[in-house]
Amino acid sequence: MTAEDPLALGGSASTNGIGDVVLEVEDLNVRFPTDDGLVQAVRGVSYRLRRGEVLGIVGESGSGKSVTSLAVMGLLPGSAKIDGSVRFAGQELLGASDAELTKIRGRRISMIFQDPMTSLNPVYTIGYQIAETIRAHHDVSKSAALDRAAELLDIVRIPNARQRLSSYPHEMSGGMRQRVVIAIAIANDPDVIIADEPTTALDVTVQAQIMEALDTAKRETGAAMVLITHDLGVIAGQADRVMVMYAGKLVESGTADEVFYTPRMPYTFGLLGSLPRLDRPAEKLTPIPGAPPSVVNMPPGCPFTPRCPLSRDVCHEKEPALLPTTNPEHTAACHFSDELAGMAPGELFDVGVTDKAALAEFVRETEGQHS
Repeated sequence: MTAEDPLALGGSASTNGIGDVVLEVEDLNVRFPTDDGLVQAVRGVSYRLRRGEVLGIVGESGSGKSVTSLAVMGLLPGSAKIDGSVRFAGQELLGASDAELTKIRGRRISMIFQDPMTSLNPVYTIGYQIAETIRAHHDVSKSAALDRAAELLDIVRIPNARQRLSSYPHEMSGGMRQRVVIAIAIANDPDVIIADEPTTALDVTVQAQIMEALDTAKRETGAAMVLITHDLGVIAGQADRVMVMYAGKLVESGTADEVFYTPRMPYTFGLLGSLPRLDRPAEKLTPIPGAPPSVVNMPPGCPFTPRCPLSRDVCHEKEPALLPTTNPEHTAACHFSDELAGMAPGELFDVGVTDKAALAEFVRETEGQHS
């Protein structure tokens, strides 16, 4: 049941260029009606995921990352109003019946949720839960499924894998439970793995172990992966491409190198400036002031304007479109993205969000240095 070598299945986007598109999301919108108004949780999100590729989706809590992926999986409540398109291997998933989605979920697309205790059933053993996932999609005996379960636990590096099959979730640490969830996610050699905040509430050492387990899972299955997190540090060195979301909208997208080293949207600058750097221990952090906006009955203009040191009158009036920068594959939603070229992540918010005159002078000086 183990897949072929990932490179034989297409490898990552950085290895094989374009690759095969396995998941295509186009103009996805998700709204929730509430007593206070319409919550615009996801607004016009589009992306393509290629075979073997790792796509990182980052942003603060409430930016729409998880809702986007729950919409892909068909796991949103019936009250959600969803439009757009989600195609997996050419098959449209939005509007598909439960029977059709059941054949795909857990078999071709799997999801790793952020809290393993809500993903695992406390009254069943680990072995039973992994074997159940396998037998739901394959006609195999119970003993064969348990053999595969032991193999999966060994793959995600749980010691004494065979003995652990009889353990219950509460008998394991948080990191071990998350590895079990990863084992369940790769049990049927899926084509796509969606990992939603897989390292939340884990210490740094265990985070590294979980990321290593995810990397192993990707190699074992050859699957493409969507890695959702609010922490850019988690996806450093993991993602081929990165999407930055804010207020339900995609505000920057590009290769990991482009987003990390040449960001072109002020919000991305803020995320990078607030990220501790082990290679630069003396460098001070420059956090983003303020808080994300409410996505209920959103006003016109760029939603990042109240927190942006670069904002001007047009930012209050018109929301910027997601447009290509110098590289057509690197897109950003900012009226003044050209002015950010060559600027270091910490520089923009160093000036201060209220000191617009100083910022204007700083931009002019920066333009002069790079002209």
